Amino acid sequence: MRYDTIIIGGGLSGLCCGISLARQGQQVAIVSAGQSALHFCSGSFELYGRCENPLEGIASLPEEHPYQKMGVELTASYAEQVKEIFEAAAIKCTGEATRNHYCLTPIGVIKPVWLTLNDYARFESPDRIPWRKVALVNFEGYLDFYPQFIASGLAKYGVKSDIHSLSLTAFDNLRESSTEMRATNIARIMTGEILEQIAAYLNSHAGDAEALFLPAAFGLFDDTAVAELRTMVSLPLYFIPTMPASVPGVRTQIQLQGYFQKIGGTYLLGDNVVSGEIEEGRLKSVKTANHGDMSLSATNFVIASGSFFSHGLIASQESIREPIFGLDIYADEQREEWYDKDLYSHQAYMGYGVITDSKFRCSIGGRSIENLYAAGSILAHQNALDEGTGGGVAITTALFVADEILRSK
Repeated sequence: MRYDTIIIGGGLSGLCCGISLARQGQQVAIVSAGQSALHFCSGSFELYGRCENPLEGIASLPEEHPYQKMGVELTASYAEQVKEIFEAAAIKCTGEATRNHYCLTPIGVIKPVWLTLNDYARFESPDRIPWRKVALVNFEGYLDFYPQFIASGLAKYGVKSDIHSLSLTAFDNLRESSTEMRATNIARIMTGEILEQIAAYLNSHAGDAEALFLPAAFGLFDDTAVAELRTMVSLPLYFIPTMPASVPGVRTQIQLQGYFQKIGGTYLLGDNVVSGEIEEGRLKSVKTANHGDMSLSATNFVIASGSFFSHGLIASQESIREPIFGLDIYADEQREEWYDKDLYSHQAYMGYGVITDSKFRCSIGGRSIENLYAAGSILAHQNALDEGTGGGVAITTALFVADEILRSK
C-alpha cells in the first residue's frame, strides 16, 4: 500500500499533522498503537506556562528548543491555525497565545494554560476568580474526583465551597466494581432521564452558590450532554477534570480521529511500525506488526510516537534509544546522569529525545534521513513538565512538519 505520507503515532501531534496534510489533498495514513497521551488530557493545552505571555517566554528559550527552531512568529501562527482545525473537528475551546488563562487541576491546583475546552472552569487570573461561593458535586462511589482538595485550593483565593454527594440508581451496576466506576464509563450513560435527575438535584441543592462544579464525566463522544445539562440548571455550570481516564481527552481523540477520517485519512488502529527500509538517505517503506511481510510505502514519513510514556523512546539499563529505526538520540551516556534521586529536582531524562535538523528531519549515525520528520514529545531539548509546553509543542511542531512536507513536493 502506498501513501503520500505515513505518520507513526496517532495522538495529538500525529492527528494534527495528518489533518493538515489531508486538508491539502494528500493521501495520509496514521499508524496508531492504541491509546495516546490524549487519554490523560485535562481538557486544557499549554503553550508555555512559565510566564503570563507565552510568546514572550518562548523567545527566551534555548536555540535548540523546538519552539526556537520554528521561531516565535511561526509558533504563534500555528497556535492560531490549530483553532480552525479544532473548530472543524467540533472541538470548542477558548484561549490566546499572547496571554495564559487559568484552570483547576483534579487536585485543586490553579494552573496557567493556553487553550481550554469550553466545558471547563477557567478564569483570567487566580486573583480574579469570578465566584465567591461554589457548589462542588460528586457522585456517590466515584473515587477519581476530590472535592475536598478542590475546595481547599479555591479557599486559598477566597472562594468558599459547599460539597455535595449525589446518588443515582443508574450507577448501581458501575458501583459493583471500583474499576467500572470511571469517568469514561459514567459518561456513556449520561443521557435523557439521568440528566434530568442530575439537574433536579443541582437546582434543589445549589443554595447560595454562584456556580456549580461537577466532575468531567459528561460527553464522551461530543458535548451534547454538556449543552443539554446546562440548559436544565439555574446557575452557571462548569466541569473539573478528573483523574484518568479523561473524558475531555478521549473526546478530543475521538473528534480529531473522526475528522481525519472524514476528510479522507486512513487510521490504522492497534498496529505498530516495527522496522523501515532506508536507501540512499531516504526511508522507502515501513513494516508493521499486523501487516506482516506487506510493506507500507510513502513519499514522506513522520514519527510522532511520543516519549517514554508512549514507548517512542525506550530506556534499558545501559542506554536510551528510539526503537523503530535507531534514530540519533540526545541523551547522557551514563545512567547516573539521567535522573536526580530528589523527585522535585531537575530530571535530565525529561529533555531527552530525537535529534533533528532545522526542518525536524531525523538522522541515523549523523546522516540525515531526507524524508523522515519528527514531531511532538519525541523531540529532544524540551521539558514539557517543567516548561508547561506539552500540548503546544505537540501541535505546533506537527503543523510545521506538515508545511515542510508540502513545501518539499
